[in-house]
Amino acid sequence: MTALLLATRNRGKKRELEHFLSAAGASLRLLSLDDVAAGEDIEETGGTFAENARLKAGHYSRVTGLDTLGDDSGLEVAALGGRPGVLSARYAGPGAGDGERVAKLLDEMRDVADRRARFVSAVCISRRGAALAQFVGTVEGLILREKRGAGGFGYDPLFLFPPLCRTFAELPLAEKNRISHRARALEQVREFIRRGGLEERPLV
Repeated sequence: MTALLLATRNRGKKRELEHFLSAAGASLRLLSLDDVAAGEDIEETGGTFAENARLKAGHYSRVTGLDTLGDDSGLEVAALGGRPGVLSARYAGPGAGDGERVAKLLDEMRDVADRRARFVSAVCISRRGAALAQFVGTVEGLILREKRGAGGFGYDPLFLFPPLCRTFAELPLAEKNRISHRARALEQVREFIRRGGLEERPLV
């Protein structure tokens, strides 16, 4: 069985990654940063989701010696010029929780007519500091004026997925994993693994 380190301590994200990759039938032993000696968390200084995913995957694959999947994801709101973007997890300041981030977004969007937004997920898999593959998944939606649903995490209660007329927080995990931005990126990861992307190849 192949080991793959997930470069996250976020339980919600880890649960989604595990659920999707396990359901996909990938023969993987999935570890998180809490399962290994990964040292201090690396600062996400990239200007894009893809840069941050590559930064995390490269760093932790060097530190641990394990093939590492780094991802960065977040919300881009059209009327806010793409904010919160790469600052999605830190939108309401250091130490703020999901509730505070949601409240800040609702406040900024209070009088905004254009509610278009999209979730973006960038994924990078690295080995010993070098990127093996990188993927991006997106999903389009609308920002509601109040929260709906008790599932998910982050901005999920505000993000309406028009084809289903439900927020991500109203969807069962299995259903969300079929259509979410992370699912769309991870579908590409699954195919990469199935093609033998994690197999060690002899040096030539």
